[in-house]
Amino acid sequence: MSYVPRLKAEYKERVINALTEEFSYKNVMQVPKLEKIVVSKGVGAAIADKKLIDYALEELTKITGQKAISTMSKKDIAAFKLRKGMPIGAKVTLRGDKMYEFLDRLVTASLPRVRDFNGIKANGFDGRGNYNLGITEQIIYPEINIDQVKKINGMDITFVTSASTDKEAKSLLGELGLPFKKN
Repeated sequence: MSYVPRLKAEYKERVINALTEEFSYKNVMQVPKLEKIVVSKGVGAAIADKKLIDYALEELTKITGQKAISTMSKKDIAAFKLRKGMPIGAKVTLRGDKMYEFLDRLVTASLPRVRDFNGIKANGFDGRGNYNLGITEQIIYPEINIDQVKKINGMDITFVTSASTDKEAKSLLGELGLPFKKN
């Protein structure tokens, strides 16, 4: 018997039925699903110190369980002493089982560690069914040892869904466990 992540099994058993009932889909293929999660981190200070990119790559790799890649600048900006092709960030794209594992750890272990946490804002949707979440400190993840952190940085997490509207995407992410604020 092969391993199936907890949220993936829950999606197949409970979430599909709940969304079908809520939006009265005629076919199971119409039910929106989580396609990928992109975790990215901008490191603007890497222009002066190249080691910061290595730290960011190492932290993202620890957090997600998948090797991070560095993102390069697309053009020259003289005011910031930035040249085209310089590394200025890091990102990881998660799909499949690793995506569900990361989401599970985010909801159950990381978000509750945020100070004065009372839910995430529901205004991060882009109109096409995708959700963007900003995290201000990387130390909320249990994988990060706070004594080894060089600089406290934030990161952006993008949830890409197959939903066509923001309402459907919010219902999907809410059913998967993301704690949205009650208005």
